[in-house]
Order: sequence, then structure tokens, then C-alpha cells
Amino acid sequence: MGIPEEPVIFFKASSSLSGPFDPVIIPKDSKKTDWEVELAVVIGKRANYVSEAKAMDYVAGYAVHNDVSEREFQLERGGQWVKGKSCDTFAPLGPWLVTKDEVPDPHNLRLWLKLNGEMLQDGNTSDFIFNIPQVISYLSRFMSLMPGDVISTGTPEGVGLGFDPPRYLKPGDVMELGIEGLGESKQEAVAYQHKK
Repeated sequence: MGIPEEPVIFFKASSSLSGPFDPVIIPKDSKKTDWEVELAVVIGKRANYVSEAKAMDYVAGYAVHNDVSEREFQLERGGQWVKGKSCDTFAPLGPWLVTKDEVPDPHNLRLWLKLNGEMLQDGNTSDFIFNIPQVISYLSRFMSLMPGDVISTGTPEGVGLGFDPPRYLKPGDVMELGIEGLGESKQEAVAYQHKK
């Protein structure tokens, strides 16, 4: 995709939140469920119309996030990206909230993801298109950021959509991911099963 002039904004439903070692459920009718290791920024106090210079004062800490995405739902079904971002289990977060004082430079952290032991993403937060103060300031112009809100910051190259041909999750696939100083998580992809 081209470099956007402004940050691309989408929501993930709170029902997509899951633990760092919980399975990722491939949705019913999904053909293109994808992975994205990302740095999550957790907001610590209400933020409205925050300047970039003061934006970091509103950060409580950081966590590892797998921004799981169903690309057909996201990109081919019309409407907003939220449909492909908000399926149940599509926001594994953790294993920890690492407080801001424990992360000297969030703009210089290695982040990586392996699929079935193969390293597919290996990048650094120094590659952000928009840095954390820019994103917080930008978002705070449009909505109140509240304590506990999570902002996911973007992913390095190596997502399934970017391969030729594309690669997507199938039941039994195991994702291992981590960020320097923030810990590691692991999720197995499982097929959707109707609950009785």
C-alpha cells in the first residue's frame, strides 16, 4: 500500500480482545486470516486535543499485540475495515503491560513474528510512518482517548497479504511473536466451531 498522508484509523471491537496464549479462531467462511505483530500503546489518562510535545505524558505503557485481520472481510467486502479486524480472538494482547518508565525508547524496539517456526516479520519501531506522539495527538483531535484505551501502531513487512502468492492462516498454524523488552506471546490458529 502507498504511504498515507494521515494515519489510517480503524477500531477493533472489545469482543476481539484475547489473552497472549489463547487460540485465534479463524472465522466461519474465512479464507484470508492474517497476522500482524504490533506495538500496542496503552493510554493512562483522558486525552483531548493533545499536542505532540505533550502526547507521551498520556501513555501508561506498552504491550505486544497481534492485530489479526481477515483480509477479505477487511478489503473486499465494502464498508469499513472494522469487519476484518474485530472477529472474536483477533486482538491477542500481552503477556504484560510494561509501564512507560521501563521502556527508554519505544521508537527503537525490535518486533518479530514466526509462523510455524519460520521468521516472517522482523522489524523495528524506528520504521514507524507516524510516531507515537503524532498518533496520540492525531487521534485526540477526533475523539477522547480514555484510560485503558489501546492504540496499535502498525506492523513490519511480512504479513500474509504481502506474499506472492499470499499466505494465510490455517487450523494448526502457530504464531509466536514478541517485542524487545515487552515479552513474547504464542497463539494457535483453530477453526471456528458453532457453539451449542
